[in-house]
Amino acid sequence: MTVKVIVTDMDGTFLDDAKQYDRDRFLTQFAELKARDIEFVVASGNQYYQLISFFPEIKNEISFVAENGALVYEHGQQLFHGELTRHEAQVVIGELLKDKGLNFVACGLQSAYISENAPQAFVDLMAKHYHRLARIDDYHKIDDTLFKFSLNLPDSDIPQLIDRLHVSLDGIMKPVTSGFGFVDLIIPGLHKANGITRLLKRWKLSPQNCVTIGDSGNDAEMLRMTPWSFAMENAGDAIKQIARHRTDDNNHQGALNVIQAVLDQTPPFC
Repeated sequence: MTVKVIVTDMDGTFLDDAKQYDRDRFLTQFAELKARDIEFVVASGNQYYQLISFFPEIKNEISFVAENGALVYEHGQQLFHGELTRHEAQVVIGELLKDKGLNFVACGLQSAYISENAPQAFVDLMAKHYHRLARIDDYHKIDDTLFKFSLNLPDSDIPQLIDRLHVSLDGIMKPVTSGFGFVDLIIPGLHKANGITRLLKRWKLSPQNCVTIGDSGNDAEMLRMTPWSFAMENAGDAIKQIARHRTDDNNHQGALNVIQAVLDQTPPFC
């Protein structure tokens, strides 16, 4: 098996806790990946416009599976986007608004949207993940193609919320965790592995040619799909059980170390 694609999550994986990475080291690696015709893919729950800000020099040379798989870009060109029907979006919004203490972002093709009544701390947090973020007075009036909703709440409240939404939104949206208190509602089947599969088909490649690196629940499907799957040392136990291999934590360049192992053809790539 030959590695032709490397896919990495961002938060808690490629990025350290300060939301940084060793740019010089990675750009040197990327030049070598390009020379060997190895594709580099970012797969994240975050917004496309936020993700490209981390790679200004090469944003049109790499591919992005953004919004947990609902939006796929190949080398600067949009390849795919998911879409809730107008009715489905209204059902989801209505369900989320039942809990007056629940803050959320509605994610669309043109922008992400947040209530003008949301606490400033929540707005500031979500603005880090959604560089296009519009304040609105009524979620029901959004005129955009919606494909994801993002929530942030205390970890202790997440299991109960997920149980409730699994029932109330069954068949419309699926709640997944992405760490750091985030819960994303995704269209069933439009997870990261689905987006990656779309790229692999374009490139006439197999999951057998793919390396995946992640740390959270929303990485589960993509880690299951490839033989070279890596869990970060900081990943939860459930993710470590899914992945076939381990790497260092996100504060010790675990993702870049995997890339280097591919380039150097050291275990498990030899």
